[in-house]
Amino acid sequence: MCGRIVQSISWRELHELAGLIGAPVELAPRYNLSPGQDAAVIRAGDDGRRLDALLWGLIPSWAKDPAISNKLINARVETAAEKPSFRSSWRSRRCLVPVSGYYEWTSAGKIRQPWLFRRKDDAPLFLAGLWESWRVTEQASLQGRFTGLEAGEPIETFTIVTTQANEDVKEIYHRMPVLLRPDQFDAWLTGASGAPVTAQPGQLTMQPVSTRVNNPRNDDPGCLLPETTLL
Repeated sequence: MCGRIVQSISWRELHELAGLIGAPVELAPRYNLSPGQDAAVIRAGDDGRRLDALLWGLIPSWAKDPAISNKLINARVETAAEKPSFRSSWRSRRCLVPVSGYYEWTSAGKIRQPWLFRRKDDAPLFLAGLWESWRVTEQASLQGRFTGLEAGEPIETFTIVTTQANEDVKEIYHRMPVLLRPDQFDAWLTGASGAPVTAQPGQLTMQPVSTRVNNPRNDDPGCLLPETTLL
């Protein structure tokens, strides 16, 4: 799975790499962004690609209970086209999730050790994603994280698409995000392509980092510090 990401990318950098339109925005760096929080996502519109803030953890349009999003932070590329939670988004609501890196974990006794994966050249990674629009139910407006919102108010959410891990990742975990190259952006966003293949190995580097990452309340550059005892 992919359960935490790093987004420390400027709008200008994304504009140059992904051809964004619209006015530049100041993006606050995120070093330990977790599900249930807003993340920067790229979507294609009639006039071009725009950067939007969507809630991580997909809520299907038909959902009665938004807590389903806790189980839908990732979508398996092998089954997303058929799964009721994802198939509508697979057909017509795709996105790119730009990240500086992402985390996976190994366990040694009681210690959960986070590992940071990023490109060897430190360039951004673009993860395949799916998005959905859900309307707040009357019950959700009365209790839970959407308390106080008007019933019927739209909430836009997303999930990260995962695939079988390649040689760069499988030592740590058997799944990885689907990585997209710039020449694949249009085909993915427009739905012209089916299931992307696993990325060629040799692109990613991994580094054990501070266990501060284990607490999602820690969101600062210290999360990226190497865990030297494992080197």
